Amino acid sequence: MAARRETGQDRLFVAVVGSGEADPELDVLAEEVGRGLAEGGAVVVCGGLGGVMAAACRGAAAADGLTIGLLPGDDPRAANPWVLAPVATGLGELRNGLVVRSSDAVVAVGGGYGTLSEVALALKLGRPVVGLRTFAVSRPDGTPDGGVTPVDGSAAAVSLALALGAANRVTRK
Repeated sequence: MAARRETGQDRLFVAVVGSGEADPELDVLAEEVGRGLAEGGAVVVCGGLGGVMAAACRGAAAADGLTIGLLPGDDPRAANPWVLAPVATGLGELRNGLVVRSSDAVVAVGGGYGTLSEVALALKLGRPVVGLRTFAVSRPDGTPDGGVTPVDGSAAAVSLALALGAANRVTRK
């Protein structure tokens, strides 16, 4: 009997979201997160461009991981060089919803308003969000929301994202 080949349906998909602008400190963290996720067997999903996205893909590629870039424009050649599977959505920033929806968990590293939209969409969809130097979310009355689980380093982000993503994958419909 032939061995069963692992398919995408069997793999954990973890989005790494953050600013498209380079920031040396955040890029180091994102690269470590990407590498750790790939070493843990996860597919790294991102917006496919620069900054945190490129760093996470670079880390995952260094560990022979699979990287998917859901690009805002129509040209797959716009992807950073470490995206193995570029998907040109033509959706602009609306592609953020695809990044989150296709993932079992989200790691937010730093970020701007695009990252904030991905965090909000993830929380709305019930995806666990691990935060590494990113937004804290509170309710309109100022009460902390607790939706984003903050961590202090890349190793903690990877460990928690893999665990929460696996638990979410089992319970998600």
